[in-house]
Amino acid sequence: MSCSDPIADMLTRIRNACKAGLPAVEMGHSRLKAEIARLLKKEGYVADVAEATEDGKKILRVVLKYDYNEQPIIQQLQRVSKPGLRRYVAATAIPRVRGGLGTAVLSTSRGLMTDREARAARVGGEVLCQVW
Repeated sequence: MSCSDPIADMLTRIRNACKAGLPAVEMGHSRLKAEIARLLKKEGYVADVAEATEDGKKILRVVLKYDYNEQPIIQQLQRVSKPGLRRYVAATAIPRVRGGLGTAVLSTSRGLMTDREARAARVGGEVLCQVW
């Protein structure tokens, strides 16, 4: 199955798995997806990220994180820049997600960064998604 927006597909898979209470979710591997998942792990939204090979195809496995009430840590996962309408921001206009409680993932000239890292490095870029 081909997807016109693989990032939106990845975010939807994670969102659906959180709502269903699943321990982990698997999807096709790409460097961009792996980097987004790595940032989510670094920010504490997911427990673990692993890459594996199944039937000769690389897959990305994201282990989800839940709190003590078995509620998912990820409350909302939202695609911002879409293939039909790209959202670019300058370093001074990087959005604050939920007043700084959430995280935005940006694709910059220095690679993928969180909104805090991009502000500190004073680089703008494409806002891929927001999570809180």
